[in-house]
Amino acid sequence: MPRVDAALAAARTAVRRELADLGPDDLVLVACSGGPDSLALAAAVAHEARRVGRSVRSRGHAVRAGAVVVDHGLQAGSDDVAARAAQQCRDLGLDPVAVRVADVVPRGEGLEAAARDARYRLLEDVATTTGAVTVLLGHTLDDQAEQVLLGLARGSGARSLAGMPATRGVFRRPLLGLRREQTERVCAVEGLVPWRDPTNEPGPTAPLRSRVRGRLLPVLGEVLGPGAVEALARSADQLRDDADALDELAAELLSAARTAAAACATAGGGDEVVLDVAVLADAPAALRRRALRGAALAVGCPPGTTTARHVDALDALVVAWRGQGEVHLPGDARAARACGRLFLRPASSGARPPATHREE
Repeated sequence: MPRVDAALAAARTAVRRELADLGPDDLVLVACSGGPDSLALAAAVAHEARRVGRSVRSRGHAVRAGAVVVDHGLQAGSDDVAARAAQQCRDLGLDPVAVRVADVVPRGEGLEAAARDARYRLLEDVATTTGAVTVLLGHTLDDQAEQVLLGLARGSGARSLAGMPATRGVFRRPLLGLRREQTERVCAVEGLVPWRDPTNEPGPTAPLRSRVRGRLLPVLGEVLGPGAVEALARSADQLRDDADALDELAAELLSAARTAAAACATAGGGDEVVLDVAVLADAPAALRRRALRGAALAVGCPPGTTTARHVDALDALVVAWRGQGEVHLPGDARAARACGRLFLRPASSGARPPATHREE
């Protein structure tokens, strides 16, 4: 028996482990852009789907494996790219293979974030309509390291530094332990022709992630050694557990602050979030700040643009109150303090507290 290429074996092993809990006739979908990472994932899934089963009795029964190709429509010829990616998935034996056109509407977070949000919405919709049990994403160890560096640059805190989880909702990322060079090798061995996204070229006008990928990561490897990418990914894994625990405690604090504020008959209603300042002020800063960020997200602030600066301003309304006016938040939300309570309101309603409220 010929020896399987090491990169191909690594990809297949990672996919086999991810699909081990699935049973016969379960449908899995590969989100395939046509790039080397997702094509390598598609090849590994096409091979391994025939081999996995939930129990001894189900061995020999194939898990069904298909693919979803999302055309964002942001580049000339994107429909041709999507069609080629879909055909390569079909040639691998994946079925069904769906091509969907995303409705990308740029908002406050920019075009890249809008495209990502539209893509995930489409993938979830296709999973629902097809009955797929999971959608597999082709993110690699390099993507994880890039995510950590971008989080550091934004000053977004432990949650951002925790990177991408291996599993979240319907999505799974089997290749988070593989390097990008391994997915390139898989494509070469399998005879696949990946699409090269021109926006990944690290020029001065390229998206920030592309510049991190093409310029910063290589420098880190040169200065810190070849294990720098792996070390960043390990840091993300360690921080994720911490962030999960803190987020759970912060959610409990946010609930307690809302419950206490609700005791005031004029606390407000609708889409606004009203918090008791005393409950927040008594909490440790790490939990209070997470709770305040959660409150901002609850009134429609986009996660990617709700930064430490905005949380600082909210925190000042709680622990450094000097009669300052309302705080402007991303998504045109507003926050203001009155009568011992913090009022956060979405863009449609502003944040001016009721006129009957006065800070003591």
